[in-house]
Amino acid sequence: MVEARDQARDQAGRVRLLVGLLALLVLALSLTSAGGATASTSAAWTMKSPFSREVVRRGDADVDPYHIAHVRELQYRLKWRGLFAATPNGQFGPVTEAAVKAFQKRNHLAPTGVVGYRTWKPLIKRTVRGQADVPAGCKSAGWHACYDRSRHQVNLYHGGDLLNSWLVRGGGATTQTRKGSFVVYYRDIDHVSALYHAPMPYSQFFSGGQALHGSRLMMDPFVGHSHGCVNFWTEDARQLWNLTSTKKLYVRVYGAWS
Repeated sequence: MVEARDQARDQAGRVRLLVGLLALLVLALSLTSAGGATASTSAAWTMKSPFSREVVRRGDADVDPYHIAHVRELQYRLKWRGLFAATPNGQFGPVTEAAVKAFQKRNHLAPTGVVGYRTWKPLIKRTVRGQADVPAGCKSAGWHACYDRSRHQVNLYHGGDLLNSWLVRGGGATTQTRKGSFVVYYRDIDHVSALYHAPMPYSQFFSGGQALHGSRLMMDPFVGHSHGCVNFWTEDARQLWNLTSTKKLYVRVYGAWS
């Protein structure tokens, strides 16, 4: 009788041990799966993905033209959505974080306050301005960079699909960026202006000496002007270059000067 009870107790112990081992195995598999999903999600986009930007969070700042974190752009776009009342200053503090969380909640995203691809994509798409004014040719076959002078905005289309939109600045009142339809005819990744001795990284020339290029002077696309070229933040000019430098790129310049 005692021996039978001991055997039953041992068998129950083995069952509990087996159940415990199975639970640990299930937990390990679930963690592996979750980790894989996270890695897969983070690897699912690159800077060539539509409407992509670098990840930005509280504490980041646009320090100088050589160190742009796209905080000022973030603030402008949140402002256009009615979520950021302050003047954009390129400093990601608590007010910007609160606006980001409000946008994320509005778009059914986790309100982390961190601006990754899942936040940038809907934010940029919803703040592309003046879409009704975009020339029809921008949406035809091929690659088209379309610069709206009045809105300080360049949209990139491929085969009629809008792939991205960047904030830029063009020429001044006496050096306006020429309106019209053009094709990029010359490219130079490390160009330096012979006239102004200024660096023009990722230059794509489309009309005489006028080019789409990165600026080492621009902090705010709504402040100041170029000598006729279309100035991008350098990271954005690199993004455009990586997408189009091996393609035939049409450039359309339109809109009132601003």
